[in-house]
Amino acid sequence: MPMLPRRKVRVLRLSWPVDPATLAALQAGRAEALDEDPSFAKLLAALRADNPLGDFGHYQAVAEVSPCWELFSPQGGASPTLGNAGQPQISTNLMVTIHVDAATPEADFEAVLDWLVALHPWEVPVIEISQAELALRADQPAR
Repeated sequence: MPMLPRRKVRVLRLSWPVDPATLAALQAGRAEALDEDPSFAKLLAALRADNPLGDFGHYQAVAEVSPCWELFSPQGGASPTLGNAGQPQISTNLMVTIHVDAATPEADFEAVLDWLVALHPWEVPVIEISQAELALRADQPAR
């Protein structure tokens, strides 16, 4: 059996804080709550801008979003967005996965990454970068 075409990508996985009311609205089926959340609206604007984030050819601004909660304990010297140093915290977040074509020029990728770090509201943004391959249908070009 012939191997399916594949597309090499970089995977960005971002833990992004949202208001608990946003998460509740999403769970109730109100997708527009993402546009209404002040923090997440900035990420959506970046995703929807003209850049390589979530580029799937005929589909643009593709991202996977799932609820998550982050546990952390800010230490002395920290300037946390939520809570106070020395007190354990739980942040209501969305885990966002965005694919970027591996053929994206390095300068373009770094510019988008710098933009995401600048937009992230935390003192220490959580943005993981990895590499992967996406399986495509046999009639889709690998790019």
